[in-house]
Amino acid sequence: MPQFSAVIKKLEELEHKSARTLMELASRVPSALLDRFERAIDGDRLHPELRALLALREAIGTARLGASTPAAARERMRRDARVHSGVPIAVGAVRDLTIPGAVGPLRARQYLPATRTRHGEQRPLLLFFHGGGFVVGDLDTHDAPCRALCRSLDLQVLSVEYRLAPEHPFPAGIEDGHAALRYVLANAAELGADPARVIICGDSAGGNLAAVATQQALRHGDALPALQLLIYPTVDSSKDWPSIDTFAEGYFLTRADIHQFRRQYFGDFKDLRDPRASPLLAPDLRGLPPAVIITAAFDPLRDEGEAYAHALERAGVRTRLYRTPGLTHGFINMGAVSNASKQALAHVAELTREFL
Repeated sequence: MPQFSAVIKKLEELEHKSARTLMELASRVPSALLDRFERAIDGDRLHPELRALLALREAIGTARLGASTPAAARERMRRDARVHSGVPIAVGAVRDLTIPGAVGPLRARQYLPATRTRHGEQRPLLLFFHGGGFVVGDLDTHDAPCRALCRSLDLQVLSVEYRLAPEHPFPAGIEDGHAALRYVLANAAELGADPARVIICGDSAGGNLAAVATQQALRHGDALPALQLLIYPTVDSSKDWPSIDTFAEGYFLTRADIHQFRRQYFGDFKDLRDPRASPLLAPDLRGLPPAVIITAAFDPLRDEGEAYAHALERAGVRTRLYRTPGLTHGFINMGAVSNASKQALAHVAELTREFL
């Protein structure tokens, strides 16, 4: 089917160029397409670039991820990643490998900086779990933000795939996350990194896995990462926080998507107040490593992520909370089509560097 593939590639290129053009015009020329996103919410306005991108998606009738079959949703996310990622950011080296998971090997991708270290010097390592509602996402969908973090922080990034629902429902993902953290902390030196400066990171569902893996490590008396970097994490699946209703439709991630992903991920598991499902509800957060928590102003998951930051602070955990103004869920994947998103991810790197 080479001709069909060529057509799909041309459509992706057209969507990418259209998104760039709309966003370049959005700050200068009013458009009826953008009116829906003009109003201020909670004292903030959606950035013109994101208004343009959302208007484009609405105009071409982009389907919700949660409305598709898992296979179709995964392919849709891969296509979005190709459209929004642009030319790959250059780093020193990239290699694919496998690491041990809870029940078998997990695919992983190692990103190394281009700059040289002094003899015997070891860099920090960032262990990354991709987002996607525990149902979609892989190494390729989050290749761009991993490259950006590797380059801007001048550290090694190890991105790890975990088992996805509904084929592998809860708690498969968190078991793989905990296994990956154990492996990295035990083998950081062999990977060429500093065992004392391991950062655990994830966005959205990956942020949940990072938070839960860290809590599990503390509970089991394992070694702990030096820092948690949680980017718009989902941390309470037991209820809908107000931001889920406020941003229920039209901001990339919808309330219907969230509910569908929950059903697919949790399956027959009903106790959504279990801290392994909702780390915000853990009875004791004392002793956890420092955390940088990033939320987005126009994100259904905003309120629960910020509640987790406040809960960590109350427990005596050194925490930095930053709400990115004007942006939506998924902004770390939009750097090639949104300068505001690119700059926001650079600011995430700056906040992380302060803790290192």
